[in-house]
Amino acid sequence: MRHLLLWPSWLWLLGFVLAPAALLAVIALATPVEAAPPYVPGFSLEALHAALTDPLYREAFLGSLRIGAVSALFCLLIGTPMALAIARAPAPWRGWLLMLVMLPFWSGFLLRILAWISILRDEGVLNSVLLWLGVIAAPLRMLNTDFAMYVGIVYCYLPFLVLPVQARLASADPLLEQAAADLGASPFRVLCHVALPLALPGILAGLVLVFVPVTGEYVIPALLGGPGSLTIGRVIWDEFFENHDWPQAASLALVLLAVLLAPTFAMRRPAAAARQ
Repeated sequence: MRHLLLWPSWLWLLGFVLAPAALLAVIALATPVEAAPPYVPGFSLEALHAALTDPLYREAFLGSLRIGAVSALFCLLIGTPMALAIARAPAPWRGWLLMLVMLPFWSGFLLRILAWISILRDEGVLNSVLLWLGVIAAPLRMLNTDFAMYVGIVYCYLPFLVLPVQARLASADPLLEQAAADLGASPFRVLCHVALPLALPGILAGLVLVFVPVTGEYVIPALLGGPGSLTIGRVIWDEFFENHDWPQAASLALVLLAVLLAPTFAMRRPAAAARQ
């Protein structure tokens, strides 16, 4: 009976994970041509070799990994206190606080990014308020900078860290913290030695949920980031739609998939150990 219940999951993985990855592999090994579709099936490692050795692609990969890591760190620093506050809030308030965390998901992803453009541009809401308060004498350039890019990323992906951490803290036995306090531990020691270790599986899951999609993000760096924010998502887009080099784009996508699988599997053992 258990195997029957697992069949829908296996079919889902086969249809929406393994099959697209296999199609990417077929295109990555093909030869680019000026036709429709712009490749001829075959067995060529030229695109994969370029994806692994070309300095431009290497810079794009490193830039994306850096953006993913910094964004995950910002989400961790902002989201962990939020999750702790929600988990320790009175029961009637928790549902409302969680709803506020999820509220941005009630609008479209692109609409949220466009809203940040109107806030951060030179004549936007934030500069207007700062000028009215007399904090600045001239508008600050915030749009199309790394600052704007990280603001948009953290805003969009923060719930992916808050929710698993809050769920883990909410399911922990509160008597453990009370016992530590009764034994003379300060609130800071209770936080560091009881609450955070209990929340570690949720923290690791949240870091992966933020790091993996942000590393392949295209929309936010393209709309909010500066011209120097070279990411692998933008490079793959250019290879597909500007250069029409599908084998090269598929090769980059496969390398990105392999790179992102590494932290996912690396987090499994620490998370399992933390649950025990």
